[in-house]
Parts: sequence; C-alpha cells; structure tokens
Amino acid sequence: MSFWTAPGRLPGVAVARTYQRRWLRSDITAGLVLSALLVPAGMGYAQAAGLPPYTGLYATIVPMLVYALVGPSRILVLGPDSALAPLIAAAVIPLASGGDPQRAIALAGVLAILVGLILLLAGILRFGFVTELLSNPIRIGFLNAIAVIVIVAQLPLLLGAEDDESGVLPEFADVVDDVIEDGPQWYALSMGLACILTIVVVRRFVPVIPGVLIAVVGAGLVTAVFSLTDRMAMVGELPAGFPAPALGGVGWNDVAELLGPAVAIALIAYADTAVLSRTFALRHGDDVDGSSEMRALGAVNVAAGLTGGFPVCGSGSRTPVVEHAGGRTQLVGAVGALTVLAFLLMAPGLTAYLPQAALGAVVIVAASALVDVRAVRHLWKVSKVEFGLSIAAFAGVAFAGVLQGVLVAIGLSLIVVVVRAWQPHRTELVELRDVAGYHDIDRHPEGHRIEGLVLVRFDAPLFFANGAILTRYVRERVSRAEHPVKWVILAAEPITDLDTTAVEALEELDEDLRRKGVRLDFAAMKGPVKDRLRRMATGGRFGDDRFHPTVRAGVIAFRHRDDEGIGRTEVDAPPRDVVDGSAVWGDGSAESGDGQE
Repeated sequence: MSFWTAPGRLPGVAVARTYQRRWLRSDITAGLVLSALLVPAGMGYAQAAGLPPYTGLYATIVPMLVYALVGPSRILVLGPDSALAPLIAAAVIPLASGGDPQRAIALAGVLAILVGLILLLAGILRFGFVTELLSNPIRIGFLNAIAVIVIVAQLPLLLGAEDDESGVLPEFADVVDDVIEDGPQWYALSMGLACILTIVVVRRFVPVIPGVLIAVVGAGLVTAVFSLTDRMAMVGELPAGFPAPALGGVGWNDVAELLGPAVAIALIAYADTAVLSRTFALRHGDDVDGSSEMRALGAVNVAAGLTGGFPVCGSGSRTPVVEHAGGRTQLVGAVGALTVLAFLLMAPGLTAYLPQAALGAVVIVAASALVDVRAVRHLWKVSKVEFGLSIAAFAGVAFAGVLQGVLVAIGLSLIVVVVRAWQPHRTELVELRDVAGYHDIDRHPEGHRIEGLVLVRFDAPLFFANGAILTRYVRERVSRAEHPVKWVILAAEPITDLDTTAVEALEELDEDLRRKGVRLDFAAMKGPVKDRLRRMATGGRFGDDRFHPTVRAGVIAFRHRDDEGIGRTEVDAPPRDVVDGSAVWGDGSAESGDGQE
C-alpha cells in the first residue's frame, strides 16, 4: 500500500473508512495503557541518547500521530528506542559544543531529518532488501553490544558518579574509579535498585500491570513525601507547550558530519521496524509491504526532526503492550500520543519529583532484555563461523564504536559470502548398493564409481573467482581415476548462474579433455543457465547432445554409447544393466530418481 498518491490511499485513512464501532473501546483502552509507558520510556531513552529527557516526549508525540496516518502496520508503536540511543549519542555528542543541550537537540533533529530522507528515498526505490545485510549473527552481536553500552551509560545515574569518558571500557573504568574514591550516592543507588526490582518482579508475577509505571510513579511519590529532591539528581520540570522546531545553529559542515551516522541509523531503524511490523502483521493475518513500511518510517523521522525530536524506530517493548491490551488499529497510537501531549500541557511540573536514577533503572531493564546469551550459545553449537561473526559484531560495536562496529560486521559477512562462493563444496558422485541415485563420495566412501565415467557436482554459481577451482577439481578427478576415463558429467543443478570468465574456464576444460579423448557433458542444468552457457560459448561448442535433463539420464547415455560397455570398478560388484530407463542390480532390485546427496 502506498501513500504517495491520493489521500484516500493513506493507510490510516483507509482504516478509518472501514472502522468498526466495536473496535473503539479496545483501541482507546489500549491507547491509555500504552501512554503509561510512553512517558518514562521516552524520557529514559532521550537521556540515554545524551539529550534532555523532555525531547523523548517530543520524539513520541509527533511520530506516533504521523504514523497513525501513514503507517501500514495497525498496532506497531514507534518512538525512542534503546537500540538507537547509543548511535544518536555517538553522532551528536562529539559535535555539541561543550555539551550545550540546545545544540545537541538541534543536531539530533537534523540527524532525524537525514534519517527520514534516506528512508523515504530508499522506500521510493524499493530498497527494503538492504536489511538482509544484517544477518542474524550480526543482529545478535549488535543487540548484545548495545545492551552493554546502554547499561554502562546508565551506571553513573544509579551510583551518583561523574562520567567524563566515552567508550565502554573508559566509561566503566571512570565510574568504578569515582565510586572507589568517593563512594556511591546511596539515595540514588537505593532508588535505582528499588525501581529495577519493582519492574522485574511485577513483570514476572503480574505481567498485566505495567511495572515501569508503578516504579516511576512510586519513585516520584517517595521523593515528594520524604523531600528527597536535594538528595539526588532530578529530571526537573518539563517545558510546557507543544513540540516545536529547534534546528537553529546547525551548518552544512554539521550536516556532512551527520550523514554517515544517518545511513547507519536508518539501516538499524528499518531493520528493527521491519521485523516487528512483519511479525505482528502475520500474527493478525495482515500483510505489510516492506517498502511501504520504510517510507512510513522515513516520514515519521522527518516529522520528529522538525518538531524537536530525534531518530525513532519500532518499539519491541511497547508494541506487545498494545497487542496484549487488545489494540486493533492505528487509533491506539493516536490516543497514546494525545494522552502524552495532555500530560505535557497540563502537568509538566510533576517530573520535578522524578529522580534520574528511576529513568536509568527503566533504561537498564529495557536494555537487559536485548541480551540474548541463549542465541550466542546456539551459534557456537551450530556454526563456529557465524558465532565468530556475532562476537566480531559485539566487540566492534562495544569497543570500537557503534557505527564502526556495524560496518565492520557487515563487511565480514560479505567476506564470508564471497569465501563460501569462492570455495564451495564440490564432490564426486558414486552409486550405492540398493540405494537410488548418486551420492557424495566423501559421505559414502563405500560407494562404487562407474568405470570410465567421472561424475562431479559443484554446489555454487560459477563466476570469475571459482571457475578455475571447478576445472582444477575435474582434472584432478580424471587423473586419479583407476581406469581410463571416457566421459565427465557435471551434475549442474546447484549452479544457478555463470559469467564469461567461468564459461572460458569450461571451454578450456572441454578442449583439454577432448585432447585426452574425454567427453564433457552437463546434467540437470537449469534452463536459464544452459541458455547463458550456450550463448556465451564460442563456435557453438556445447550442442544439445551435451545436456541431459537429469543425472540418471546422463549416466544412461554414457552406458548406451557406441563404445564397449563398461562395468564397475570393484571386481566384486554385481553386473548391472539398464531396463526401461531404470538401473537394476544383478539381484533384481531397482532404483529411480537422481537421489543426489
């Protein structure tokens, strides 16, 4: 579904036209429940991004209202998120002069606009597939590293320590040094630990109640009743009024500096949003187009940047709340956003009693949910290479920097893809007694070679980097054969593509084998690949008689050639004939199909 043509095609408008009255109560209820989480979560993630907490509300209100209009997913919640917070901080804080909060807000707004424009352009060009660059091992390592970064960044709030360093290890060492020297700030530590315990216990035993709301409200009440505002750092009163543009003081040099981080944030934001959108859509029987979701996310981020917010994406913690509360349509997000706006207009002073340690606790619990040790263990068991990719992504993001780590991990993934295509599995195929088909000799060393025939399989597309590997392997198999070779058949079904360099390598192999009196044929080659091979080969080298629809058909053609029949290499193997296209052993048993393994 697109929202670039007539207004009637906007997803929110389309849903409104078919809205059923029986949905209204559940949508309003779900919106009110959601709003209880939007305030503390938005403020906490803004703080984690190095921005004033109130900007998290700006990055919540406008994006959710816009998404209610243009978003293709009915219950997806967009807003500030722990996965983006460290990326925003890494991009904005170095450019903010002396930590000036107003300049940081302006830079974050420009960053959101850049992210939005990138996503809008990519969505128009239907580039939704780019998230495939973030393989599962990279995502696991990335999210685990993000969790560590966010948790370490919140420790100063819980311990009342100073934080003058950047980077996980320097920041952690600075906090530890400060605590050893001056001791923790006990009020802040007690408040933070109490909030963490409250959230975890409520989530574990009473999941229908929002533990975050109880923890935050409880922290505020305790602070007000016992007059603790002078004992620990407070969030402070929020600026009253509507979200407004705050882009002053940003120059073109700043835009150039933010462009690279914007690309990385756009990639991560869309990856998380697309997965959430697709997952919840399938659970409700809906279908969400990835490029439409990308365009909607782009529009949302532009709106966030223009109204004092920062980059946002789909929320994996708040969307399930909407689903559990019975939300049905985009109206849920609109109700939640308007409720937060009412809070901002009518009760901005309440946050004067909210300890920063409470927000730090909210963020720490949310970030802890990103840690997936079980997935890392699973990777170790099933694939050491993918485990290594996950660890590389974790180490790069945690210690080298979020942006650098993501790029390094993606680069390593692409290298692995190239290496796998460059050095694919290749094998000689053999027959097994009483088992149909032709099988990998490495897995079945007890198999029987067909005398005079070398049957090989190459499990990858043929291109400039691996064509010579295939031809070298075939020559090796021919030279090591126990009996003179008459034919070579390439089981070509796994070959999905080839280029001119690979075709030249096949021609050279064919010519070399011909001089030795050996014929090269192809079996089970896909039609488009066969057409490319014949079109690119010189002089009509490969005629129709060189291609066989199946490996079995190729073996039958070899056995029916004009030359003297050839039996098996093992002297004790029973004689074999072909009856009606089926291979039959001396004991009368038959096999059918290629059965390649």
